[in-house]
Amino acid sequence: MAMEKNDELESLRSQVRDITAQIMRNVHQRMELAKQIGEIKSRLGIDVKDEKVEHEIRLMVLSLADEIGVGRDFALQLLNVLLAESEQVQAQKRPQKGQKQTHLGIFMKAKQLEASGKKIIHMEVGEPDYSPPAAVGESLAESFKLKQYHYTDTRGIPELRDAIARKEGVSEGQVVVTPGGRFAVFSAITSLLKAGQELIVVEPAWPAYKECADFIGAMTKALLTTLENKWAPDLKQLEEMVNPSTKMIALNYPNNPTGKILDNKTMEKIVSIARDNGLYLLSDEVYADYAFKKFASIHEHGYDKSILVSSFSKRYAMTGFRVGYAIASRDIIAKMAKVQAVGITSVAEPMQHAALTALGEDPSENVRTMKKRLDFVSGKLKEMSLRFVEPDGAMYVYPKLPRGDDIALVEKLLEKGVAIAPGSGFGDNYRQFVRISACQPEKTLEKGIDIMASVIKEST
Repeated sequence: MAMEKNDELESLRSQVRDITAQIMRNVHQRMELAKQIGEIKSRLGIDVKDEKVEHEIRLMVLSLADEIGVGRDFALQLLNVLLAESEQVQAQKRPQKGQKQTHLGIFMKAKQLEASGKKIIHMEVGEPDYSPPAAVGESLAESFKLKQYHYTDTRGIPELRDAIARKEGVSEGQVVVTPGGRFAVFSAITSLLKAGQELIVVEPAWPAYKECADFIGAMTKALLTTLENKWAPDLKQLEEMVNPSTKMIALNYPNNPTGKILDNKTMEKIVSIARDNGLYLLSDEVYADYAFKKFASIHEHGYDKSILVSSFSKRYAMTGFRVGYAIASRDIIAKMAKVQAVGITSVAEPMQHAALTALGEDPSENVRTMKKRLDFVSGKLKEMSLRFVEPDGAMYVYPKLPRGDDIALVEKLLEKGVAIAPGSGFGDNYRQFVRISACQPEKTLEKGIDIMASVIKEST
């Protein structure tokens, strides 16, 4: 009897091996066909991505999955892995669009130049030059005296979670304290999405959303906005982009890099689209305090699959403290906390006490300073006749260059001691834009923009 069972087990294993080998051969054949299709598309000047064809294949796969009894989610995950690989194979046949560079890449280059003795005017990163509140520094010293430097609950010390919950009008169980807003974004995306599933991002956008999706093999689809439409998203197009593989929409308002704030009617429609399709809605509100017009947080819309992300980095100029937080349902917070427990255990306890102290401080002077600087930068850019939409908030202005691409200008400016961010770091379709950070005193900003103006004039 035992021998018969072993023979049966080996027979089944042999069949599994054979089927696996056949799957690999079929995948190889599919990639070869994709390569040929890519060559034809390249000759005809056709885009690699064809949403209509993908949609048709997706419907076919869903129909087949239902017919043979395979789970829809699993079938779509497999399909999206194949589609992503096909897209990569076809893209290899295209001439490269040019060097890819982000604001952080430019920041690192600028730091290297400074280390070699070159003076740099930093207008590439959102790091305020003003200091955190004095009480924050005192809190750090006090934490040492009180021996508040131990492991904490992964979700954060209770006092800080309670204070954040009161500020945001939620319960303490809906809060997780994270090492900066970036890790809140990371833990939300990595805990709620799987490989092959899709994330929709409204571009231009902070690149971290796509980077986090890429990290787990999820796919990112970009809803493009334009200067001509004042960076407003096309909501009909958003609805059309949603498909059975879509699991999350990422929003960032006030927007980095444009400073755009969406009106309440637009936000209500986006929430409605997410609710109708059961999508997670990730709302990065790190710049909420730097809003110069009416701004409503996502949790005010009462959607149970929303995740609010915020940070102490911008509000209180505490970038190096690395303290942020997320607000979501208890279920979502539990999933995010699991990622944090695996990755970092918890945020450093002294930094959490510093953040708790900061919550008692008034950041309004920082907001007034930033608004004044943004107005100054906007005025200087108008003198240069550059096109841009005046920011509703945040710390940046995102002008369009009269000609040429962003990387060429950014590299020339670095040589002259000025660091700005390339527009294409916020989306491949924005190579004629740059992002200017207003985190320096006006005299410094004026000097940097004057150098930028002379470089642009030389190249036109």
